[in-house]
Amino acid sequence: MFESITDKLSQVFRTLRGTHRLSEKNIADALGEIRTALLSADVNFTVANNFIQRTRDRCLGQEVLQSVTPDQQFIKIVYDELVTLLGKCEAPTLNTARPLKILIVGLHGSGKTTTVAKLARFLKNREGFNSPLAVACDVYRPAAIDQLEQLSQQVGITCYTDRNTKDAVKIARDGLHNAQESGNDVILFDTAGRLQIDQDLIHEVQQIEKAVQPQEVFLVADGALGQEAANVAQKFHEALPLTGIILTKLDGDTRAGAALSMKGITGIAIRYIGTGEKLDAFEIFHSERIAQRILGMGDVVSLVEKAQEQVDETKAKELEKKLKKGKFDMNDFLSQLQSIKNMGPLESLIKHLPGMHQLNLGPEANTRVQRTEAIIYSMTPKERANPGIIDGSRRLRIAHGSGTSVQDVNALLKSFKQMQTVMKKVKGSKVNLASLFGGR
Repeated sequence: MFESITDKLSQVFRTLRGTHRLSEKNIADALGEIRTALLSADVNFTVANNFIQRTRDRCLGQEVLQSVTPDQQFIKIVYDELVTLLGKCEAPTLNTARPLKILIVGLHGSGKTTTVAKLARFLKNREGFNSPLAVACDVYRPAAIDQLEQLSQQVGITCYTDRNTKDAVKIARDGLHNAQESGNDVILFDTAGRLQIDQDLIHEVQQIEKAVQPQEVFLVADGALGQEAANVAQKFHEALPLTGIILTKLDGDTRAGAALSMKGITGIAIRYIGTGEKLDAFEIFHSERIAQRILGMGDVVSLVEKAQEQVDETKAKELEKKLKKGKFDMNDFLSQLQSIKNMGPLESLIKHLPGMHQLNLGPEANTRVQRTEAIIYSMTPKERANPGIIDGSRRLRIAHGSGTSVQDVNALLKSFKQMQTVMKKVKGSKVNLASLFGGR
């Protein structure tokens, strides 16, 4: 996420690092490079210029020119201004009304239907909503209704459809009535999109908004569009009372233009972001965390939250008991490995750590994880419970069974033995051992 602009800003900061005194000239040079980086990332011209002007005014003040660590103070000011640009502390919490009605709008291809399922899953798992209902109001796109039904089933929510009518407003109104009778506590209306904004699209979503009177109106915008996504948001906001924006497709190396321009152009807060294809690749938008990612500082808090979502509390407590007794076997190792896998690609996870944005693990990292799993699965239950009994002949059998080499098996057993040593050192500790593996 944002690798291009992160690399360019990191180069600017490396140039300043160790500078004992910042002058107006080297500040101007650095800000010139940052301005170029912003424009290259497709940030709106006016937004970029205003950002540079605010940053320059602060940098030429006493807090940088007389600072003991001027380079660090400079970076801190850039960070603060990025947070402000992204919308510091301005994204409101969800409306408290029940049922909560959420209208989802956006252009064709922005990911609205998938976002409906992701948001419903998020609200159910993280926000305490017990019975979300998705209402299929897209009657134009082929298979749109089927897609929403399938996604709803995958995330465990109800989906209201009516294939006997092309009247999207009627479907929305009937879906609302159905939800009220069924006691659903949140209703998400999935609407049709177009390749571009036209009067038919705007009129239809306006009519749906009038019919169901949603408390939240979220625009789903493709983050890969750069500042054009912000322009689309502005046009939607002129037609509808938008309460928030959901940026999608941020799992690739997006240019950051949409995220950095959106708030400045529209005044509407970014509420959530989609960070991948999986239905759990969905996060609350935290301006502070995104600014940290853009500056290459990592985002450990989001990484911990991902870990916590994957933790099975019962298994975590069982593991804690085993650790306190000094026991940790291959079954436990496999369980933790699978939890990490469920969090997403390792290459994506590692970039949440400070200073690791330039690390390119490539597909080999995930291949190594798969190889490790294959080796453990090729062990007998007795061998997993007591790896110490694995002698030369067993290693050869395991290597053949997993399609790996004896060297690979030896390497895994060596790493596991080192891990067991670490676990014994924490045996009996007052530390909440489950928390070492993401437990809450």
